Amino acid sequence: MRQLVSILGRFFCVFLLLLAPAGALAKQKILVIESYHQEYAWDKSYIEGLESVLGEHYQLTYFQMDTKRLPVTRHRSRGELAWQRYLDVKPDLVILGDDNALKYLGSRFAKTLVPVVYLGINNNPRRYHVHQRHNITGVLERPLIKRSISSIKPLFPNDLNRMLILFDDGTTAKTVLQEMFGGDTQLRVSGVDVELRLISRWDTWQQAVITAKDEGFDAIAFGLYHTLRDERNKYVDANEVLKWSSQHTPLPPFGFWDFAVGKDKTIGGLVLFGYEQGRIAGELAHTILTTDVEPHTLGPKTAEKGRYLFSRSELERHQMTLPRKMANKANFVE
Repeated sequence: MRQLVSILGRFFCVFLLLLAPAGALAKQKILVIESYHQEYAWDKSYIEGLESVLGEHYQLTYFQMDTKRLPVTRHRSRGELAWQRYLDVKPDLVILGDDNALKYLGSRFAKTLVPVVYLGINNNPRRYHVHQRHNITGVLERPLIKRSISSIKPLFPNDLNRMLILFDDGTTAKTVLQEMFGGDTQLRVSGVDVELRLISRWDTWQQAVITAKDEGFDAIAFGLYHTLRDERNKYVDANEVLKWSSQHTPLPPFGFWDFAVGKDKTIGGLVLFGYEQGRIAGELAHTILTTDVEPHTLGPKTAEKGRYLFSRSELERHQMTLPRKMANKANFVE
């Protein structure tokens, strides 16, 4: 009998040891609230960056607000659905991707204890009432428009005098206009006269692309083009916009984000990478969840200063050659 009790005791101890690691190794939950949608190349890129840091150690759940494709009248209700998802998931940490998620949810999370990391924020976080909130930090996105314009001048042997930049009229575009251009649609950058146009209609965009050369511009840039709508107020697929614009522009086209570079896209330039936004945000999240640090003491951070990324096929199509020094620093998509 004593031997039986001893054997049962050993089995019970082994059983407890088997159970303990399962509880100890339970993955903490992270809810990622995307302002946009996972088919959007920017989201794909920063999610890849997030998962490169967090994917192995945490349970990631996603909610897509889809504010690029849905009309503005539905954005607030999408924010409410995102908040409900937060209440349902009860995550250990929340990641807010891009301005609209922070705009509609930031002040609510500021009243909670849950740690929050934002990424891809173009606006000043103060405008979203999260500045210096103890539980919130993140990564800022600063488009490299002025530096990019300066960097591509050497590609124009006959000089670059005038450049047209086209954006949709989404949240990011309006922030770029205010934060980087001071609300002015025309300015001079490194000797180049630059005009910035925010466009909501697809037919207006098409007209601007086709007539740019006749208006005296030497180059064109496609910034963001993800909220354009047709004459029936239907969302126009962003990939179709970029492909059509690339095929019909009479001018060499440039871009400011990595997803806009490639065959039947733009030539490229000095661009931002969503992957870096995600990677840095992931590192912040991991630090918060594995230490006692208060989130606000970690940031906000600013991602990398950009990298040269070019399309060989588009350079060839527009008969442009990179200076040797630039080519040695550049990455190429094909």
